[in-house]
Amino acid sequence: MHPRLQQDLDQFPQILDRTRQLAEGFLAGLKQRPVYPPLEAQQLQLGDDQLADSGNGALATLEDFWLRYAEGLSGSAGPRYFGFVTGGATPAALAADWLVSAIDQNSLLSHDTVAAAIELATIEQLKSLLGLPKAFSGSFVSGATMANFVGIAIGRQWLGQQRGIDVAEQGLAALGPIQVLSANAHSSSVKALSMLGIGRDALKIVDCLPDSEAMDTAALERHLAASNGAPVIVLASAGTVNTVIFDDLPRLLALRERYPFWLHVDAAFGGVAACSPHYSPLLTGWEQADSITVDAHKWLNVPYDSAIQFTRHLELQMQVFQNHSVYMEAPTLRPDDYLHLTPENSRRFRALPLWMALKAYGRSGMQDMVERNIQLARRLGAGLDASEGFHLLAPVNLNVVCFALSNVEGDAAAARDRFIARLDRHGIVRCTPTHYNGQPGIRAALVNWMTEEEDIRLALESLRHCLPEAF
Repeated sequence: MHPRLQQDLDQFPQILDRTRQLAEGFLAGLKQRPVYPPLEAQQLQLGDDQLADSGNGALATLEDFWLRYAEGLSGSAGPRYFGFVTGGATPAALAADWLVSAIDQNSLLSHDTVAAAIELATIEQLKSLLGLPKAFSGSFVSGATMANFVGIAIGRQWLGQQRGIDVAEQGLAALGPIQVLSANAHSSSVKALSMLGIGRDALKIVDCLPDSEAMDTAALERHLAASNGAPVIVLASAGTVNTVIFDDLPRLLALRERYPFWLHVDAAFGGVAACSPHYSPLLTGWEQADSITVDAHKWLNVPYDSAIQFTRHLELQMQVFQNHSVYMEAPTLRPDDYLHLTPENSRRFRALPLWMALKAYGRSGMQDMVERNIQLARRLGAGLDASEGFHLLAPVNLNVVCFALSNVEGDAAAARDRFIARLDRHGIVRCTPTHYNGQPGIRAALVNWMTEEEDIRLALESLRHCLPEAF
């Protein structure tokens, strides 16, 4: 054995203990850590892009990394990171994630490791939490992009089935052009269209309802009526990124009775609202969708990378993703045969962090996290609306606050960007830019399990502090 490998084998306990110490220190200071580290700290230091001929061993390398780069790590796992839709990691999920790397299971086949059985159990528990029926199967993928990819891929296979074509075998050319309809397709779904060979140009934007991001179903019906028999996939939003608006799923389902199409529901973070009796009505009808995306590393607060794809069409999913090899088990139609159900041949044990979190906190813990975030988002929105210098661009429907600077003279987008740069330098709260109804805006998305009222107070103070002096 190489001497450095032998050294690290002998020092394994010390390596793990030092890692624990560094992680413990990081977590202890998480609430005080800047949500946006200095730009200079985010750069690679001299020489670190070169491969050394002789290594230094794990302990020395660990110390060197922390000394050089700890300052460049964001507090994005903390309670005032409101950028994008970024969750944190609950203690149970973090503990599980450490174990995932230590035990290093390839969670493919149920007879090879218990990992596949736990993944199946996690899917069943998640369906119970979100009110999804037994008819759905599901599996873990790396994120919403791959969950949307899988859902649309199964939809592509379904479109072929309606015409007696096996797209997985014959290729997309046998099916011909596909029409994809959506009012607010997430960029990850558009990316999936490119990867699947359907093409970004297949996406046709359906009008929204007035003053809303929700799809106008009358406009959708006009598209469907004019499709002339072309295969159609409808991408519905269950929580848009700016205002967390939900498409009217019952009306979409009624249209599907007259114009058959594949209904994919992108519920990356909004779907988790189904765990609350107060907000589950927003998702009425999603149990009849053909495929669904839910992210775990957003509102379910497990570490990156983790998402779940659901579908009611397991057999079609296996047609798309089956993997034939002389040294592997042949495909069998069962919901835990993950080798034949996901894009990956090798998969880390992604299910364990969510499984442990669900065991640790239960239905009531998840519900508390969701409802508290929504309450605090509304408090943040009310505070901004009452502050000179800000105005809301839309009502706070759930857990995202979409707002803008008031009384800006000149280039509003440039003023917005300067404000966000000041906010980043202040380091207390992280928000991200957006556009809504043609106006440059700012988003604050609350999904972290640690966020409390004190964080909203600190965030409002920082936002007001960073306003241009004219305010």
